[in-house]
Amino acid sequence: MFRDHEIYVRTGGDVRFLHLSARAQRRAASLALSVVGAWALGTAGLLGWQAWTSWQNRDVAERAAAIALAEARVAAEKRTVEEIARTIDTRQDQLEALVGAHFGELPKEAVQAPAPQTATAQPAAAFVPAAAPGGNQVARLQAAALRQDSMIAEIGGLVEQRSAEVEGVLKQVGIRPSPVSARGGPFIPWPGRRAANSADPAIRQLALKLDRMSQLESLLDAVPSALPAERMELSSGFGYRFDPFNGQRALHAGLDFTGAHGSPIRAAAAGRVIFAGVKNGYGNVIEVDHGHGIETRYAHLSGFTARVGSKVESGEQIGRMGSTGRSTGTHLHFEVRVGGTPVNPRRFLEAQPHVLEVKADTDTRVRSGQYSDVRAS
Repeated sequence: MFRDHEIYVRTGGDVRFLHLSARAQRRAASLALSVVGAWALGTAGLLGWQAWTSWQNRDVAERAAAIALAEARVAAEKRTVEEIARTIDTRQDQLEALVGAHFGELPKEAVQAPAPQTATAQPAAAFVPAAAPGGNQVARLQAAALRQDSMIAEIGGLVEQRSAEVEGVLKQVGIRPSPVSARGGPFIPWPGRRAANSADPAIRQLALKLDRMSQLESLLDAVPSALPAERMELSSGFGYRFDPFNGQRALHAGLDFTGAHGSPIRAAAAGRVIFAGVKNGYGNVIEVDHGHGIETRYAHLSGFTARVGSKVESGEQIGRMGSTGRSTGTHLHFEVRVGGTPVNPRRFLEAQPHVLEVKADTDTRVRSGQYSDVRAS
């Protein structure tokens, strides 16, 4: 490719001779090729660097996206855990307030569901269903919520059983409580109002059941079940009889019991004294309002030991036996009135043992103010 060349150049009559040797040509070509090769190599290196940098940037971006996605998933799971934990905490607070309002202070283990904030510290077998191997916070909290649901259902069943028992006793003495009654009065919030107004249907249902039970137990507390006098001996029953003064047939609206003059006369149920004075035919008489339209009347007394407006407990002395008014001798005239109408007190006194047994665990709650004081209404 490279041979010696001789070039003649004539300029203005002057002739010059140029000699291009093969060696000089090879050197020039080598230099040119070196420059071109260096440029090509630099260009290739630059393109390679750009490609590698682009790949690295893409890899970093993909890693950043993966990290962001993982962080989003963790944040979402954390929000889910927090939401479930808040729901469980709220339900637990409502449940404790609701049960406490009806039953008073209970041991924590009686109403305590697994604490959401400590769920991760518990053994997985205690909370995680078998379908969730290894478990996670959400599964554990959901299992805790299921246990809470089970506890609410169990309490509801016990409340229904108690309500049925109380209602059976009331029917035994002739009182049939209506499932719906006329109501009214000012709004005075009670400790369980958050539970009663809860959006959780299970809590609201339990609140309704407990409210029904409290109404029935309050009604049961108003049932005259205590003996109004000691060592009573029945001398005249309820119903039509021949009047001891004029011999005419007339209604005797209560029971007569003989006893020692001045012996204690006691309230047959808890209530409020609404009358203590003299009434025509009754002599000295005390009337006690037990709420729910139930009243008792104690007549022919020799004296009073309670005043109008006084709240009395079942079995508390309110007067002394005597023979005032239309009376042929020392005795107690005992009446029970429901809605203002006299009813036979015998059915209340005959059911006394059963009524007292069922009332035993109710009286403390009613009198401690956990239920509204119906006796004052």
